[in-house]
Amino acid sequence: MTNESNMTPREIVDFLDKYIIGQDRAKKSVAVALRNRWRRKAAPEEIGREIFPNNILMIGPTGVGKTEIARRLAEMAGAPFMKVEASKFTEVGYVGRDVESMVRDLVDLAVNMVKQERADQVAEKARENTEETILDLLLPQTRETTVTPGTAAPVPETATREKLKAKLAAGKLDDKTVEIEAPQDRFPVVEIFSPMGMEELGINFQEMFSGLMPKKTKRRKMTVAEARKFLFSEEIAKLINMDEVIADAMERAQESGIVFIDEIDKIAGEKSKSGPDVSREGVQRDILPIVEGSAIMTKYGMIKTDHMLFIAAGAFHSSKPSDLIPELQGRFPIRVELDSLTADDFVRILSEPKNALVTQYTALMESDGVRLKFEKAAMKRIAEIAEEVNTSTENIGARRLHTIMSTLLEDIMFEAPNARRNIRISAAMVNKRLADIVENEDLTRYIL
Repeated sequence: MTNESNMTPREIVDFLDKYIIGQDRAKKSVAVALRNRWRRKAAPEEIGREIFPNNILMIGPTGVGKTEIARRLAEMAGAPFMKVEASKFTEVGYVGRDVESMVRDLVDLAVNMVKQERADQVAEKARENTEETILDLLLPQTRETTVTPGTAAPVPETATREKLKAKLAAGKLDDKTVEIEAPQDRFPVVEIFSPMGMEELGINFQEMFSGLMPKKTKRRKMTVAEARKFLFSEEIAKLINMDEVIADAMERAQESGIVFIDEIDKIAGEKSKSGPDVSREGVQRDILPIVEGSAIMTKYGMIKTDHMLFIAAGAFHSSKPSDLIPELQGRFPIRVELDSLTADDFVRILSEPKNALVTQYTALMESDGVRLKFEKAAMKRIAEIAEEVNTSTENIGARRLHTIMSTLLEDIMFEAPNARRNIRISAAMVNKRLADIVENEDLTRYIL
C-alpha cells in the first residue's frame, strides 16, 4: 500500500529537500497534489468520486529538477510512476506509439511493483520450501527404514537430514549435482512486426498457448547452487496469488498512478521541428481524453485514468504554454516555473543531497582503494565553471556537473586500480585540468 496518508505537505517537501536543491514552488505544488489524494479518499465516497486531481505543468530548462521531483514524489508515495516523452508519440493513424501506451506501461509497472512486494513478503517461506525440496533431492529415501533382526540399527533419517541441512546452509553442498523436473519451453519466441508494439496488442501469446496445451517437463541436472535459484523462483510463483496482485496493481494504478509527460513543449505550436512529421495538435488531442479521464483497455482489463495524476513538463524555449490547445491547457491548472540554477545552487547540489555527485564519486573510487577528498574551494570552482559553460553554450542545468566531474576525474579513475592512495581535489587541480578546455570555445562545446 502507499503511504500517502502519513505525509503532510510539509513532510513531503522535507523529503524532496533531501534530493532536490531549490525549486520550492514546484515542491509545494506537488506536495499539495499528493496530499489532496488522501483528502479525496477521506471524503465521503459520493463526493470523492467527483474530485479529480489538479494536474501540474512544470516550466523550466532541462536539468533543473523537473523529472527528479516527480520521480522522488512517486518513490516516497510508493506509487506507480511512468515517465514518457510527448515527442515520441504519433497521432492515431500513423505508424508509431499511440498515447494510450503510457497507461498500459503504467499498469505493467504497477503489476511488477506489487508482485515484487508480495515476493518480499513470502521470501522467507519460499526459502524454507526451497531448502526442504533440495534436501529431498539429496536424500530421497525419506520413508522409515525396516530393521532386519540381528543387524545394527541404521542412523535415524532425521539425524542425517539435519546434518545435510547444516551443510546446505553453510554452502558446502553447492557444487553437488541434483536432478529436477523443469518446464520444457515448446514455443519459440516469435517477434511480430506490426504498426503497434507487442504491448499495444494486449496479448501474451506465450500465456495463451500454455493455457491451451498441457505443460511438459523434462529432467535436468544442475548444481545445488543453480537449483536453489530455480526452485526459489518456482516457490515464489506458487506462493503469490496473481489474481490478487493484478487486482491490487490495477487499483493502485487507478488511484495513485503518476504519469510524467516530458517534452510537452515539443508538441506545442504548428510545425514539428523534430520527430516524425505528424500533426502536433493531433497528438495533443489524443492525450486530452486520457488526461480528462477515460477507460483504457490493457491486457489485465479495463482501467480508468480519472484519478491518475499527470505532471507535464517542458522548457518552452521556442513555444509557450498558451500554444497548447485550450482544452489541454485547462487540464493542467497548476503551473509552476522552475528557476535556472546558479553557481551557489551547483555548490549545494555537489554536496548536500543524499545522492550528491561528490558522494557518488567518492563511493566509486573507494571500491579501488582510492579516497577522494574535495576541498570546498574545489567545489566552488567546479560550480563556477558549470555556470560559465551553461551561460556560454547550451544551458543543461545540473547535468553540466556530470560532464565536468567526469572530465576532471578521468585520469584519476583510469589510474585508480594501480594507485591506492588518498587524493585531495583542490581548486588548483580543477583549474589545471579544466582551464584550457573552458577557455577554448570549441573544446568546451565538444568536451563539457
